[in-house]
Amino acid sequence: MAKTLGSERHKALIRLLIEAREKAGLTQTELAEKIGEYQSFVARLESGQRRIDVVEFLELAEVLGFDECELLKSVMEIGDSNP
Repeated sequence: MAKTLGSERHKALIRLLIEAREKAGLTQTELAEKIGEYQSFVARLESGQRRIDVVEFLELAEVLGFDECELLKSVMEIGDSNP
């Protein structure tokens, strides 16, 4: 399996999560407070320095109000053609 940090799919996921946060009208600091983390945690996610695990992804979907399945479909369409 290829490394995922910096892959096209990872970049697409980050772009979509940033868009979701901005659409929700939240700053990184506000999002961090809602998920019980520091702003630097959100910054590392959004800069691509840190992977997002499944549980974190589901919590982000709940807090930001996006459909996790639809967002993942978008990542697959935007990202790499390799599984």
